[in-house]
Amino acid sequence: MNTDNKEETEIILGCVKKIERNQELLYKKYYGYVMSLSLSYSLNREIAQEIVDDTFMKVFDSIKSFDTTQPFKGWLRKITINTAIDHLRKNKRFTHHLDLYEYSNEIPSIEAIDQLAINDIHKLIANLPDILRVVFNLYEIEGYSHKEIAAFINIAESSSRTYLTRAKERLRELVVKYCN
Repeated sequence: MNTDNKEETEIILGCVKKIERNQELLYKKYYGYVMSLSLSYSLNREIAQEIVDDTFMKVFDSIKSFDTTQPFKGWLRKITINTAIDHLRKNKRFTHHLDLYEYSNEIPSIEAIDQLAINDIHKLIANLPDILRVVFNLYEIEGYSHKEIAAFINIAESSSRTYLTRAKERLRELVVKYCN
């Protein structure tokens, strides 16, 4: 066991015992990671902060069930994603109905795409409707299957595929607008 893993395990065991200093250390260590995940599923920083806070509350409530032989970051990632989806549902911003909009057949040039910075890409993804953004993130970024996504957010597997297709079409449209 390397020093980082040993230190992390000690912090986690302190959190199990509800030692505030350990909770603070865990929060500080993973705040940026949880915030970046939260921003992928939220519309703004305030909502993302709510997701972060709720995530850490869930982590501290359920950390006693964490298996210290498993990677903590993966466990934390799953809680964060679940919390983000719960937050969207709770605030009724997550619906299965989309506004109809026309898709452009324009394909952005490779040069235009190459000019996009990571922040630009995050902004484009943030412009997607909630359902499209969530399905896109879960499939393309998190690596979940359509079957897993369907179970996760209570939709049909075919709907997950459709939403992913629509998200990609919408992103192409947004890239064209952004780069012109």
